[in-house]
Amino acid sequence: MIVITGAAGFIGSCLISKLNNKGIKDIVLVDDFSREDKNLNIRHKVFSTTVDRTIFFEWFRQNNGHVEFVFHIGARTDTTEFDMSVFNELNTGYSKAVWNLCTEYNIPMVYASSAATYGDGSHGYDDDPGLIPSLKPLNPYGVSKNEFDKWVLQQEQSPPAWYGLKFFNVFGPNEFHKARMASVAFHSFHQIQATGRAKLFRSHRDDYGDGLQLRDFIYVKDLADVLWFLMNHRKDSGIYNLGSGKARTFVDLVTSVFTSLNRDPRIDFIDIPADIRDKYQYYTEANMSRLRGIGYTKAFTPLENAVEEYVQGYLLPGNYF
Repeated sequence: MIVITGAAGFIGSCLISKLNNKGIKDIVLVDDFSREDKNLNIRHKVFSTTVDRTIFFEWFRQNNGHVEFVFHIGARTDTTEFDMSVFNELNTGYSKAVWNLCTEYNIPMVYASSAATYGDGSHGYDDDPGLIPSLKPLNPYGVSKNEFDKWVLQQEQSPPAWYGLKFFNVFGPNEFHKARMASVAFHSFHQIQATGRAKLFRSHRDDYGDGLQLRDFIYVKDLADVLWFLMNHRKDSGIYNLGSGKARTFVDLVTSVFTSLNRDPRIDFIDIPADIRDKYQYYTEANMSRLRGIGYTKAFTPLENAVEEYVQGYLLPGNYF
């Protein structure tokens, strides 16, 4: 069986669909299933059982002999949360427990890290493990992910194969429940539908124009393809970037949403909220050479194509993947 933590969430639920499409149905979903809006993500999925995250470790010890692979995707992902104790418990501490169990029972795993670990990008966006101790994330979420990455690299014992993936700006179906933390593609779609206009953050730096801040946007289906590849690869353990490898502006992204709706772009610029202004990344771009170097050859979906599929195939009809 395959275990997925964070299974009812955005990325986890899309991974279930990927596995189902590959004919895999013996999947154990781990999450907090108390939110009905999140549970819609898994309503039509095929799986074996659900396990509440609070009893997962007990379940794991009782059922480890049946577990073939673990995708540890679950985490607290709110970049506007500044209570470090929340991240210490739900991200760093929980991830250490998953790692230790996979090590003890000799089960390969993937875990979700984040591009938030790179902070302001002053050390670049190369996934060289030697750079990880010097990274300075800009918010507690990024700190929690980087602390776990550092801890992993210090471990003398490990699962038989393991991969930490630094997710860049992921967007796509199944993020209806994410509220403020949903992608800009998601928010701009709803703004355009409601008002005919979209809002982007104004630049507060002289070296970037309004809306010309750059991000490495990656379609969630491309991300799921990489997860599938690694589940079957099971060698070359390490921490890897997972983005498209090409930075694009927010104007590019939102213009693609307008185009997918057959509308002319109308963009308003607003100030970055004060609580995140000094934590805001103006540029991210994943160096993807290490993942390519271990044999991942599939091309990533161009931004315009991915946005068109997301808007027309999922957002407009209200479909889930």
